[in-house]
Amino acid sequence: MATPDVAASDSSSHDGLVADEKRQAALNSVFRSQRRRKHRDSDEFSLDSLDRLDRASQTDRLKTFRTSFRYLRNLTQQQVDDYMASYVIYSLDWNDPKAMEAALGPSYQSRVDAALQAYYGVVNHLCALGSVEKMYIPPLMDKRASVLENQLLYERAIAHSIGLKAGDSVLDLGCGRGRVAAHMATAIPGVKVTGINVDPNQVGQAREFNAERSLPNEFIVKSFNQPPLPFADSQFDALYQIQALSLCEDLPALFKEIYRIVKPGARISLLDWVSLPAYDPTNAEQVELMRRVKPLIGAVGTPTPASLEQAVKSAGFVVVKSENASVGGLQAPLIDKVDIYFRGMRQMILALVKLRLLPPHFKTLIDRLCLDGQAFVKMDKMRLITTSYWVVAEKPLQ
Repeated sequence: MATPDVAASDSSSHDGLVADEKRQAALNSVFRSQRRRKHRDSDEFSLDSLDRLDRASQTDRLKTFRTSFRYLRNLTQQQVDDYMASYVIYSLDWNDPKAMEAALGPSYQSRVDAALQAYYGVVNHLCALGSVEKMYIPPLMDKRASVLENQLLYERAIAHSIGLKAGDSVLDLGCGRGRVAAHMATAIPGVKVTGINVDPNQVGQAREFNAERSLPNEFIVKSFNQPPLPFADSQFDALYQIQALSLCEDLPALFKEIYRIVKPGARISLLDWVSLPAYDPTNAEQVELMRRVKPLIGAVGTPTPASLEQAVKSAGFVVVKSENASVGGLQAPLIDKVDIYFRGMRQMILALVKLRLLPPHFKTLIDRLCLDGQAFVKMDKMRLITTSYWVVAEKPLQ
């Protein structure tokens, strides 16, 4: 029989063991909860999560292909020449205004806007011949999903990140053909998207596409290099943009304007291309890859994650997310899919041009489009750049 001291000691040890077990059980519960929450978050943006409303926003691919093919077939030689000449801006950089002025003249900002209209007025139709009608290669959200499905998944992630809900008014900065806006307004009924874009051709298509679906969205031709933006203070509940910021000469000034037009508490979602820390501007091979890739992705400026964050913060926003949105930090599988598709199409187009079934300018267009896809894949695999860098920021409540 135990003595009182020993009994007390045993009781104390037992109590300690029970307390330890309770603490461990509580920790295990927390870890399980975190794993379940992470799994739920992952599931929310996986292929299995796409529903009827997500897919309902998609285009009739055959109709879109035919429309863009006819448009390209009927291009004038002047349009083709202007398109090819527009590529000069992608050999320049906003960080070197002297080179800009030497190449484009003292009013180089307006020359850049004119080049962007000439470029996007054609390239949006070229992209519509494939799976990048929305004018962007998305982050790799699910390895099982197609390019189009990964676009839908990322757009769902946008809506989640900015807390989009029925009744919200949201700005799409650089709205392209209005397809992403249509997805937002279809997947979340009651949302109204206002889109701005420098290219009248794309804005016209956006208006037509959204009107056909009886969506409340509206679209405006406007360059964000010509402030102010045509909106009232605190007009929008949220904002998103996809791969348009490299076209902006003064990012801090743009974000000050964005800060002005969104409401306190509003969130903004930014997906863009950045040069990553591994990129070495003194490495000849990497510099040559950059020279080839910038025209392919239509990039003028070369932001970094740090410079992008700084521009956002300088306007007063608080950054709540800053990361590569792609699984494993690589878009290469999707880039490669798109490149393989267009290189296959190139062979068919070249054959049809040779047989004189298509006008000669088709060769000029498709050759330029397919020029450096594998350079893009290589830079992504080397983790020198990405076009899937994602920043989410919030305007503080006042």
